[in-house]
Amino acid sequence: MAASEAPAFPPILPNRHPDAPRGEDLDKCVHCGLCLNACPTYRELGLEMDSPRGRIYQMIQVATGQARITPSYIEHLDLCLACRGCESACPSGVPYGRLIEAARAEIEAAIERPWHIRLLRQFVFGHLLTSRGWLKAAGALLYLYQASGLQALARGSGLLKLLGRLGRIERLAPEAEVPFFFSQIGKTFPAKGERRKRVAFLAGCLANVTSARLNEATVRVLVENGCEVAIPEGQTCCGALHVHSGLKGMARELARRNIRALLREEFDAVVTNAAGCGSALKEYHELLENDPEFHGKAAEFVKKVRDITEFLDEIGIRRPEKGLRAAVTYQDSCHLAHGQRIRQAPRNLIAAIPGVEFRELPLADLCCGSAGVYNIVHDEMAAQILEKKMALVNATGAEIIATANVGCAIQLKAGVALHGRGQRVLHVVELLDEAYRQGGGRPHAAPRPSAS
Repeated sequence: MAASEAPAFPPILPNRHPDAPRGEDLDKCVHCGLCLNACPTYRELGLEMDSPRGRIYQMIQVATGQARITPSYIEHLDLCLACRGCESACPSGVPYGRLIEAARAEIEAAIERPWHIRLLRQFVFGHLLTSRGWLKAAGALLYLYQASGLQALARGSGLLKLLGRLGRIERLAPEAEVPFFFSQIGKTFPAKGERRKRVAFLAGCLANVTSARLNEATVRVLVENGCEVAIPEGQTCCGALHVHSGLKGMARELARRNIRALLREEFDAVVTNAAGCGSALKEYHELLENDPEFHGKAAEFVKKVRDITEFLDEIGIRRPEKGLRAAVTYQDSCHLAHGQRIRQAPRNLIAAIPGVEFRELPLADLCCGSAGVYNIVHDEMAAQILEKKMALVNATGAEIIATANVGCAIQLKAGVALHGRGQRVLHVVELLDEAYRQGGGRPHAAPRPSAS
């Protein structure tokens, strides 16, 4: 549909759910269709209703009372990866990420899910992601499953094929990395040499279990570049997965907890190594815009949030003395490239490593299919997207796939196992850490905390 043919809709209904899509956001879409090729689900299915333009059209119909929230509406919106690739393609500045999150919040308030789904969602979002104890317990079970040989047996015996969807999802299981990173929370690590910056590091939730070595590498690289790194007690899950799932009430409480914990002291920056988390953290002021106590604090907090690649590129890194002789390609994390509009910083950091041959990945900013819990909830669609992504990766001939988000790394590791050629998958900061350790022979452990 051409922009000139954009339909005229009746007025937005009054007294809608406070988190429902806003009329001023919906009105920005002129239905030009430039978003279509940037949408992974439209590229796979070719269906208008599964494109950003089509989903916005459906949101408008619900908002104006021309349609109800039906199972079909829920299905089309739920199939969206919320990768926000359409935002980068849109000439009108449609805030699609805000729209899809608002539509899902409206759906969540309007429907009643089956009891077993409600219990599962309450456990995952209300307990597992927000409780250190539950995460430790889940991590321990995952570690036992992997270290005992049960995982190898299940995968080698063909048992997983008999389990159907559950077996396919198991292939995505990340490694439980012991020791977990929880033991580092509450500590402060002194800068190497003269202190340039003092930063707070947000360690995440699941990342403390499945990306513990990445978190350690992040601390080491910051320390190497003259940063004192504090990992404040009281921090919790950022709430990104909650917002994506329509659970804005839970996300707001997590935002308040993080603001309390991370504004308690004076920091030059609040640093995260997860692009999805960073995107959510940078939107706390929108999440808490109607909270009179926290809106001002949220705006102050947002000004300090930096992705690790963004922060290191801003302050300028110490060039590693020795390099890594490897061909490296880079997969743009959706919420870094589209949500935060950060594309060049990760590439600058990779280019700063001596010996690296960088090979640009075609369609590098097209989603890999991870998208939070999308690859679990919609595993078949995610698998189709991943297979095509890996074909592009393989064509580069790169030995290392770099990314800037823990969810992308997990998805790409599964992609290598299923379709790859033995590539290593590393976060950009892990590449830097390896280069620094080659130069100075540093042990693969977190630096010792200071007395503070």
